[in-house]
Amino acid sequence: MKQDHDDHHAHDPGFGHDLRFMLGRRRFLALTGGLGALMVAGGPAAALDCVALPWETAGPYPADGSNAKAGQVVNALTQDGVIRQDLRTSFGGLTPVADGLQLDLEVTLVDADGCTPLAGHAIYVWHCDPVGQYSLYDVVEANYLRGVGVADADGRLGFTTIFPGCYDGRWPHVHFEVFESIEKAVSGDASLLTAQMALPEAECAALYAADGRYANGVANLGRISIASDNVFGDNSAEEIAQQTLALSGDPSSGYVGTITIAIDRNAERSAAGPGMPPMGEGPGPMPGTEGAPKPPPGS
Repeated sequence: MKQDHDDHHAHDPGFGHDLRFMLGRRRFLALTGGLGALMVAGGPAAALDCVALPWETAGPYPADGSNAKAGQVVNALTQDGVIRQDLRTSFGGLTPVADGLQLDLEVTLVDADGCTPLAGHAIYVWHCDPVGQYSLYDVVEANYLRGVGVADADGRLGFTTIFPGCYDGRWPHVHFEVFESIEKAVSGDASLLTAQMALPEAECAALYAADGRYANGVANLGRISIASDNVFGDNSAEEIAQQTLALSGDPSSGYVGTITIAIDRNAERSAAGPGMPPMGEGPGPMPGTEGAPKPPPGS
């Protein structure tokens, strides 16, 4: 579960205020309809499965303005360049690039009531690198593997990123927050849904065994199951099926992952959930949660 944080986002008012001028029609189209090369052909959203996803914790590494590191609020959402399609690079003046096997995410946002497309809605996604490290927290000089996209008329959008690693204590996953618009995403408004995508076990096991960049993935995956995971473990089979990426590809050429995110606007939102530190505090170790100490790279 995740706390609503309207009053806790620290942001630069100028970015949100000037967003419509910075983005412009051409860039908006490039980030939505222009992603056609990434999107697979398919039927209308109404033909898709629409099991509403449950609210989950954002974990201690959201960089959405809801917590701090070393006394400084961490907020990637107010940085110029966060609205993008390729998440492998850093942005806003930072330069590191994430290593790892390419993963193309194809996302469809729908309202669970009627399975109708959520055109113009925005999604912020973030996840760890191959050895379980998060930018801005573990890798402070980078902000890669984070970004915001906006859905086209069919509720579709896409990102190019890397396949997440598996760190000790958590099932492989991708975090996300969905907002009514780009403006709400960058201005500190509460999300419509905060949840996580799960990665399927077979593809994770195959990649971690084949690719040395995911050095600790085999051992960590062997110590966890999706049923014992402290985020996914209490979800129904239908919810887990809905929030698990459908993958095509292989450990050599990379993967394409598709998912439909169905949002229940009336879903109960808990004040806080496991793995989410108190507002204004850093992501200190929280044994048994997503904040638990992670093994160093290569372990």
